[in-house]
Amino acid sequence: MMTASSQPYTRDSLAAAILDRFGADARFFTCSAEGMTAAELISFFESKGKFMPVPGGFAFNPDRACQH
Repeated sequence: MMTASSQPYTRDSLAAAILDRFGADARFFTCSAEGMTAAELISFFESKGKFMPVPGGFAFNPDRACQH
């Protein structure tokens, strides 16, 4: 979703976009974690360095994407 978008996000705008697209009951998983809420997913990505700063917020850093 973030990669397809050309807009920067803040924590709040990303959480709102995730909730709008997937709903409040959605849970997310990665290769190393599962059952995360939107807020937990954002925190997880931040902790793993998956976001890069851009003017107006951050974007997904494709160089940090898992390739497995």
